[in-house]
Amino acid sequence: MATMTISSKGQIVLPADIRRRLGLVAGTQIEIIEEQDGLRLVASHPVNPTTVASCAGMITAPSKGKARRLADFDAALLTAKTEA
Repeated sequence: MATMTISSKGQIVLPADIRRRLGLVAGTQIEIIEEQDGLRLVASHPVNPTTVASCAGMITAPSKGKARRLADFDAALLTAKTEA
């Protein structure tokens, strides 16, 4: 267990060994949950964009229509913009 002190600005510093062990880096968001006997801190780790990109193509579904060209979407987008 680690003991931390709240600064005059309301900030706390998590010990380096805890940050390393949990993979907490600058920018990691921490949710504070108030419980009956104290507080619980839960880290939400941001999703690394390269991880998401590396998953591209893993889930596929068979096409149910004819193939479309990118130009078809450009025309539809232009029509939608002029009607709005």
